[in-house]
Amino acid sequence: MGKGFYIGKAVGIVGIILCAGALATIIALSVVYSQEKTKSNNQVSPTAGGTTANPPVTPSPSNEPWDKYRLPKTLVPDHYNVTLWPRLTLNTTTGLYIFTGESSVEFKCAEETDLILIHSNKLNYTKLENDHLARLTSVNSGDKAPSIKYSWLQGVTQYLVLQLNGKLVKDHRYHLDTEFTGELADDLGGFYRSEYQEDGITKVVATTQMQPTDARKAFPCFDEPAMKAIFYITLIHNHGTVALSNGEVKGKFNVTIEGHNVQKTTFEPTEKMSTYLLAFIVSDFAFINNTIDGVLVSDFDFKFNLIDLIINLYRVNQIALPDFNAGAMENWGLITYRETALLYDEKFSSNSNKQRIATIIAHELAHMWFGNLVTVKWWNDLWLNEGFASYVEYLGAHEAEPDWNVKDLIVLSDVHRVFAVDALASSHPLSSREEDIQKPAQISELFDAISYSKGASVLRMLSDFLTEEAFTEGLQTYLKRFAFGNAVYTDLWDHLQMAVIAHGINLPDTVKNIMNTWVLQMGFPVVTINTTTGVVSQEHFLLDPDSEVTAVSPFNYEWIVPIKWMKTGFIQEPQWLRSKSATIIEMKAPLTDWVLANLDVVGYYRVNYDQGNWNRLVDHLKNNHKLIPVINRAQLVDDAFNLARAKIIPTELALDTTKYLNQERDYMPWESALSNLDFFYLMFDRSEVYGPMQNYLRNQVTPLFDYYKNMTDDWSKVPDGHMDQYNQVNAISMACRTDLEECLLLSKTWFNQWRTTSENKIHPNLRSTVYCNAIAAGGAQEWEFAWTEFQNTTIAIEADKLRFSLACTKQPWLLNRYLEYTLIPGMIRKQDATSTIVYIANNVVGQSLAWDFVRARWSYIFTEYGGGSFSFSNLINGVTQRFSTEFELQQLEKFKAENSEIGFGSGTLAVDQSIERTISNIKWLTENKENVLNWFNTAL
Repeated sequence: MGKGFYIGKAVGIVGIILCAGALATIIALSVVYSQEKTKSNNQVSPTAGGTTANPPVTPSPSNEPWDKYRLPKTLVPDHYNVTLWPRLTLNTTTGLYIFTGESSVEFKCAEETDLILIHSNKLNYTKLENDHLARLTSVNSGDKAPSIKYSWLQGVTQYLVLQLNGKLVKDHRYHLDTEFTGELADDLGGFYRSEYQEDGITKVVATTQMQPTDARKAFPCFDEPAMKAIFYITLIHNHGTVALSNGEVKGKFNVTIEGHNVQKTTFEPTEKMSTYLLAFIVSDFAFINNTIDGVLVSDFDFKFNLIDLIINLYRVNQIALPDFNAGAMENWGLITYRETALLYDEKFSSNSNKQRIATIIAHELAHMWFGNLVTVKWWNDLWLNEGFASYVEYLGAHEAEPDWNVKDLIVLSDVHRVFAVDALASSHPLSSREEDIQKPAQISELFDAISYSKGASVLRMLSDFLTEEAFTEGLQTYLKRFAFGNAVYTDLWDHLQMAVIAHGINLPDTVKNIMNTWVLQMGFPVVTINTTTGVVSQEHFLLDPDSEVTAVSPFNYEWIVPIKWMKTGFIQEPQWLRSKSATIIEMKAPLTDWVLANLDVVGYYRVNYDQGNWNRLVDHLKNNHKLIPVINRAQLVDDAFNLARAKIIPTELALDTTKYLNQERDYMPWESALSNLDFFYLMFDRSEVYGPMQNYLRNQVTPLFDYYKNMTDDWSKVPDGHMDQYNQVNAISMACRTDLEECLLLSKTWFNQWRTTSENKIHPNLRSTVYCNAIAAGGAQEWEFAWTEFQNTTIAIEADKLRFSLACTKQPWLLNRYLEYTLIPGMIRKQDATSTIVYIANNVVGQSLAWDFVRARWSYIFTEYGGGSFSFSNLINGVTQRFSTEFELQQLEKFKAENSEIGFGSGTLAVDQSIERTISNIKWLTENKENVLNWFNTAL
């Protein structure tokens, strides 16, 4: 799934050329876009229930198979025949949008049993033979299937349960037939409805999101990733609508059903695959395509390089949806996206929008191999799917646009991002024990920064020390061996080890033993290098060194660490740290030299030095910063600030790394500094430190602001370079944030010109920051104008910029009204509700408002927005990230206690992480506030 549109009369299709297992994802990307749809005004509908029949009475708690969340291994599906008929108009009798369906699954009996368990959630069944919820027949000629004794729905574990009067015979095959009705709800999961408006008319799309456990909401199925099968899909739909599924269209027929003249579309059988990859869509979208060199592509509006035509040609439909909870989903043959993750319009899309589209498409295409072709046996190894795709997305975008240098940005977007989570005592290992991941909510919790960003980071480290050639070869043999099947992460280690041997690569231990230290224990080390003695040591890095680590590590929180390094600008022979401490004599340095470790941050660890080496590095930043590679300049700032938070080095030393920034013009060091200074804003924007901090940072950013003013001829053009376009945004954003009068005037002038002339000349790159600062400086008039524009825009990417900026107002009454809008799908789409609340919480004026709102409405938010929603962890972390007082800690602990019965779903871990982070913030403020105030007062 993408980290997060076939819109009415618009299509997005991508021609894909990928070599199975090839490290560099080769992409030919193009997008056709036309008018996108505005927001729906329909409200939430109630959830359909289920029918029960003759359930036996069992004690509670029960040890019966139907009260366990995992399927028994008695039955193995072979193929399904599924027919679904979504109704795109409201059922006047029930007041619901519904779908009806018929399913027949053929399965093999692997072990003799008199019980059938098959997943089912929120489906109502038509009673069939002998008043039961299903019909069972034998495939084997001459055999008779046992009759059904009892049939019922087990709600908690989400099963259709069939108890039989006799036993199924081992190795025999059976058919299980069902007829059912479900609600086509707007809950963004399973088979659901998405809405948009076209010419004032509400249009409905029936679409799907099955991952991880919602295929069972569409039809009864063995809904586990190892239960792969072939699917024969048929969709019934109105004339004038288009039906899509994983396979190519096989046939279209006009039929009359229940007096309705409708169309029946059948599809070619799928590959053997997991239920979570299924997709069905019915809409009135048009289908536009061309063929180039045998590859289905759209007309080119913006183009990435078509590098190669290699083996394994894939033809993949891609569709943008108005309502979609994730960024994208890798359904095999029919990839689904948020509108903002696929549709590009140069009039509205920023440089970062363009990169996001490129990387998300590359991410989903990488899943065609890691996830679809070869699938993890169980969700505890989810990181292998998502980590690999999150790594390869940068490689794919780099192959398409090498001038962007997008490969470097993984350090900022993934490595540094996940360090913040993985440095908490409440973090978790990449791979969990299978028995610890059972419930759907536990599965949903795994879709977090650890699985995606840490997974990407450690695989990047692995590729680096193996060499790209060996890494690619190991991937190729792994994918070939497990094609159309399932694997565990250690299977990959085995194949990479074979490649290591074949290439004669010298490692300090086996791939398995090295990588298990990074996969089976949470966290990461800080590697300390003493350049006076050459002693190199490692320690489990914790943001709060006083926090209690209760999770037991099989490696005692030690790692086998690859170290790429340089001395005074010259790259040295790589080293390995295999133990707690070792002497590496080459790392001794005289007083005139300096050592810099973890070149290009390919290793998943932080680096600390003796005070003398730190001083020399800081001096070189001030005097000749370009002697240090740009990625490592970003690293020095990030490591220093986080080492200071962990009390390993003084906070003043971390702040010293920012003194050179008035000379820095590159994006990555500035972005690293601003990300870390965000923490200072969170801690100090309500205190007396705020004024001196603003003065210092305004002084540091003004040269950068002037640099881009001159480069762009007084803001009249766009910088050429990808990174320069990013850093121009940083320059304006930080200059306005620090109240540089020229910047604030610029933002207000541009915004008011748009408001008064109705012609928006603000470049898409700058819109978010200009809108935000103009709305923050203005009042109700500016806010109402932006809200009207948000409601009326037909471009999702523009709507996202406005939605973010509306949260910037300093008027509490407007923020409170905006918070209320988040619970009205006609105002703010469900997919955007939690991120909008977080945007408001990021505003110092909105922080307490958002927290009070979430606390007061938690039961409703949790119920309506789904316990399995992937955004709950972001919501909880977002509204509590500024917490730094004892009172706020007490409120947070009370919130946890008072809502324990309601629960927190996929945000359960986030609650504990927020408590841990708050405790750490309190300690940090107590110890650092006075010193930081003195530093800012004297820095100028």
